[in-house]
Amino acid sequence: MTALQRRLRKTLTELRAAGTHKTLRHLTGPTGPVTRIEGLGEVLVFCSNNYLGLANHPAVVEAGMEGLRRYGAGTASVRFICGTFECHRELEHRLAQFLGTEAALTYVSCWNANEGLLPSLLQEGDAIVSDELNHASIIDAGRLSRPATRRVFPHGDVAALETVLGELDAAPVRLVVTDGVFSMEGDLAPLPELVAACRRHAATLVVDDSHGVGVLGAHGRGTPEHFHLPGHGPDGVDILTGTLGKALGGAAGGYVAGPAAVIDYLIQRSRPQLFSNALPPTVACSAAKALDILEHEPERVAQLHANTDRMRHGLRRLGYQVLDSPSAIVPIMIGASARAIRLSEQLLDRGIFVVGFGFPVVPEGAARLRVQLSAAHTDQHIDTALDAFEALRADA
Repeated sequence: MTALQRRLRKTLTELRAAGTHKTLRHLTGPTGPVTRIEGLGEVLVFCSNNYLGLANHPAVVEAGMEGLRRYGAGTASVRFICGTFECHRELEHRLAQFLGTEAALTYVSCWNANEGLLPSLLQEGDAIVSDELNHASIIDAGRLSRPATRRVFPHGDVAALETVLGELDAAPVRLVVTDGVFSMEGDLAPLPELVAACRRHAATLVVDDSHGVGVLGAHGRGTPEHFHLPGHGPDGVDILTGTLGKALGGAAGGYVAGPAAVIDYLIQRSRPQLFSNALPPTVACSAAKALDILEHEPERVAQLHANTDRMRHGLRRLGYQVLDSPSAIVPIMIGASARAIRLSEQLLDRGIFVVGFGFPVVPEGAARLRVQLSAAHTDQHIDTALDAFEALRADA
């Protein structure tokens, strides 16, 4: 046995002993409010990013199949050689229109988009300033942005951010990066205040709105719309990143949206764009159809909000400690990682699929059950889940 194998076995043994070893569940059907898990049968899904219920929508599926028939299984090339198809151009045009930006560029994931954006824009002497609770993809993208200076500000603390920006006044370019909706807390970045702070310090604001698009705002245009901010201009967010793998059909893919000069520069210099195949055409086509549905059926967003309110209020009536937010993420604070994972397993035994998150995804002592709602959930689905939570509390 090699030294590496010994180290890995030791770590895995420790995880099992602590009750924090993760088990992959194998679904035998599509993601929806109800699915089937191998060995368990039918369950209600309350852990998915399928916020609008479009992952298995017949029109979205058919659009993907048509893309497969028309363009084939993949691009077989990077974008700048022969890997850019008309479906990419159409989707990027639609995304820019929907978000109110000048242009957009797709990637194979939002992780890929973040890592393609930040290191491309930053040079020696520049600075990147990140919210301490930002997604791991932003953190890793910051690490790849050497030799720029990297700083972190306390979560949502605009006064602390301004102090940091003042200390970095000599940096030619300063990027402030934040999630729009924070995936573990469910809370929102204070975008109006962040925009104002960035304007005062001539900094550029980048927002990853993966959990906001399709969820927030009257038309589902995300966190900027929730705060009544324009898609671009001096009063808006400078650059947006996001995913096609959540509310917009749930397949895969990500994007950067913003000024046309930024998008053109990424086409020239972004390494993930230059050295990896384009988004599969079937995904581009299904995501474009998901955008169609969202634009023509904004009531899905209203239904999602109503479902989230029903679940949040129901859990509070049962005595659970639930964090508040306007997003579709409902975190139930538990404390110990092993207990959160054990409770999620007990819920699954009752047919409710909710995942427990502990260290290192969240800090030690801040483990939680993360409940996520969909517009496709019915009142009966939610009430059945609340019954399971009530039984869980009675058995505790």
